[in-house]
Amino acid sequence: MHPLLTIAVRAARAAGSSLLRTMENFDKLKASAKGRNDFVSDADHKAEHAIIETIRKSYPEHAFLAEESGQQGDNEVVWIIDPLDGTTNYLHGLPHFCISIAAQIKGKVEHGLIYDPLRDELFTASRGGGAMLNGKRMRVSGKVRLEEALLATAFPFHGIVSMDKYMAGFNSVYPNCSDIRRMGSAALDLAYVAAGRFDGYWEYGVKTWDIAAGTLMVLEAGGLVTDMNGGTDFGGANGIVCANPKLFKPLVQALKGQTA
Repeated sequence: MHPLLTIAVRAARAAGSSLLRTMENFDKLKASAKGRNDFVSDADHKAEHAIIETIRKSYPEHAFLAEESGQQGDNEVVWIIDPLDGTTNYLHGLPHFCISIAAQIKGKVEHGLIYDPLRDELFTASRGGGAMLNGKRMRVSGKVRLEEALLATAFPFHGIVSMDKYMAGFNSVYPNCSDIRRMGSAALDLAYVAAGRFDGYWEYGVKTWDIAAGTLMVLEAGGLVTDMNGGTDFGGANGIVCANPKLFKPLVQALKGQTA
């Protein structure tokens, strides 16, 4: 494992321990709204602090882009951090959330990690080195027909795109696939595509820290990832879509209301 990824694992496990400890005292947990349907809690802040401090012990000169504390420092190595992806799940006691950490070097994500502390599942990837789940290589699914596919998505609750536009795509895809799940964690959705648990995923309004590690993971597991226009500008209304190579084109076409 690359030294940067080794430190990321150490940081993620520290954050995971923090999140699990906080879960034991939910009645004392303080949370506030950053925006409509967008929450932050003491748990997020504590986990983020644990990640940054762990990394700084080994790499004090590196920069950070973290969901809660924003941009810190100026270096060719930038750590992109989501300390708790799935905060709403976490605040409701739903056992589906994770930590996402990516190491970006000279503008390109080279290493990524997604950690589910409840299941102790550690998803990792390094550019050119493949993707792993608890040390075992991951591959995207082998499904070849959209009607066999189990997909994941999320509603665009930040108003990035209209619900009418989103539902048009959903209504086009849903009758033509096996089923669709809305789990509440973009990072885990991507990790599950890389692991072959989901066959594809799409969402609008994702942030860099939601998907930095996961996009690399899907690519290294043999999948395809683009924005809705075929590029890599995942922010806002451009959205993100990914799947295994056989399902990618049919999924994109279905989202656009087209047939193969």
